[in-house]
Amino acid sequence: MARLFELASKHKGLLTLSGILSVLAAVASFIPYVAIYLIIKEIILVYPDFTMLDTGAVTGYGLLALSGITIDVLCYLASSICAHLAAFGTQYELKSNFTKHLAHIPLGYHLTLGSGRLRKVIDEDIEKIESFLAHSFPDIVASFTAPVVMLILMFVFDWRFGVAALLAVIVAFAMQMMTFGAAGPELMQSMQKSMSDMTSASVEYVRGMPVLKAFGRTASSFHQLKEAIRSYTQFMLKYTLKWENYTSAFQTVANNTYLFILPVGILVGRNAQDYLGFAMTFIFYLLFAPSMATVLNKIMYVSSSSMRIASGVANYDSMMALPELSARNGAVKISTNEVRFENVSFAYSENDAEALSGVSFTANTGEVTAIVGPSGSGKSTIAHLIPRFWDVTGGAVTIGGADIRDVSEEKLMQMVSFVFQDSYLFGQSIKDNIRIGCPDATDDEIIKAAKAAQCHEFITALPKAYETVIGEDGIHLSGGEKQRISIARAIIRNTPVLVLDEATSFADPENERLIQKALSELIKGKTVIMIAHRLGTIKDAGKIIVMENGKAVESGSHDELNAKNGLYRKMWDSYTSAINWKLKGRKEAVYHG
Repeated sequence: MARLFELASKHKGLLTLSGILSVLAAVASFIPYVAIYLIIKEIILVYPDFTMLDTGAVTGYGLLALSGITIDVLCYLASSICAHLAAFGTQYELKSNFTKHLAHIPLGYHLTLGSGRLRKVIDEDIEKIESFLAHSFPDIVASFTAPVVMLILMFVFDWRFGVAALLAVIVAFAMQMMTFGAAGPELMQSMQKSMSDMTSASVEYVRGMPVLKAFGRTASSFHQLKEAIRSYTQFMLKYTLKWENYTSAFQTVANNTYLFILPVGILVGRNAQDYLGFAMTFIFYLLFAPSMATVLNKIMYVSSSSMRIASGVANYDSMMALPELSARNGAVKISTNEVRFENVSFAYSENDAEALSGVSFTANTGEVTAIVGPSGSGKSTIAHLIPRFWDVTGGAVTIGGADIRDVSEEKLMQMVSFVFQDSYLFGQSIKDNIRIGCPDATDDEIIKAAKAAQCHEFITALPKAYETVIGEDGIHLSGGEKQRISIARAIIRNTPVLVLDEATSFADPENERLIQKALSELIKGKTVIMIAHRLGTIKDAGKIIVMENGKAVESGSHDELNAKNGLYRKMWDSYTSAINWKLKGRKEAVYHG
């Protein structure tokens, strides 16, 4: 609760008012019981001569009961409104703070954490906090107020019955502590994790269903899903069987508190001097006993709800604890577009081996600098460090002589564009997808960029041309078409530094030709760092940096590196051998055909 009040700090006033109103509602909820008792008392006192009944008093007590109900309903409604206003305000602030925080953490976290985990925090965990504040908070206040009022009333009428009722409450709480106890939060966290694992495995199974179907596999053959379901089932069986006796005992005590009151009533009644007074008091407690079940069950509910919200708060806090990029003065001047790596070292975490070690090179303005090397050599890491997806752990990356850590984020994003291997398009119109590169771009500028990116032709062939919404009415684009739209974004953005993380990796020959043509327009006059997997795409690069095990082992032009007879020469020979083998195999296939 303390942490939730911290998260809702701007709305403490509303929450406090909600709590006060909830207390008043809880107190008022007992007024009808007292009023009914007083009505019964009036009736018993005149029995059997009902002509002596004080109808005015009975009517007054009836109105008192009605007033209690009205106050209870109105106060609880007002408490709920205040709690909802505080919850909605807190939800807005948490989501706003979370998205702002995401904008300032290293962009690499977005790649490593994955969209699923980030979506869970903003769509589920923050929603849990909102729901808890809006619905559970008033109930928690009421659930802790009601027992106090209840016990006061019980001791006011007869302390002996009060002790019996208190004993029932103590036994019920003991059962609840046995049920949830110290291990409760741990068990709830384990259950949430087990459910999350099963959900993730189910989503992955659905996504991979075409592959599994193609190979005749079923859900039971998908090991991760099968294991997640088995683990969840075993946990829930163990959890349920562990607590079934305690929960049954709690419900038995909570719903049968009169079993504690009856023996006391029998013992007290046998020695009562004023039997009429005793009977009225006894009747009050028998009437009052059912209300105890409502109070105790509500306490059980809010305890369970409190443990559930704990995991949501923990997930939110863990994301907010991710370190943000260091912010320096940001007022440095950048004189050129030259990109330089100066003895750069980098590790993704303190426990990981270095992905880069002592890397130094210069990417000149107006020149393509290609980064090649075996898988895992550090090529993509270099690409991610230039736009500050991560910060270097040693050395410096500079643009125009300025350390990028001294450049404001806004200025850096105006300097650098990035074209990924996997292009992501939003569920918006194609025009809006291209305009993401430059929000102020006119329609003519968008069309010009699309033509330069070789995508104008297929866009105009779509039903609504540039207004076509991706995914609407069954409209889907191929990988090559998506890639060309992402290049159009970069063209319209027109930044002086361009990072290409192998933009043609997954393209077919025709799309590759069009993408290469689009890239030739994009890179004119820019500082280009190109991550290459197909060596044929970087043969004419001004400079080629060869990476191996996180180190730059060779540097030079294609001809210079071939002449060195080093790692690049081996990679080139393997590449040309593969190409020749494909061509030879294709010729033989035609010949035998």
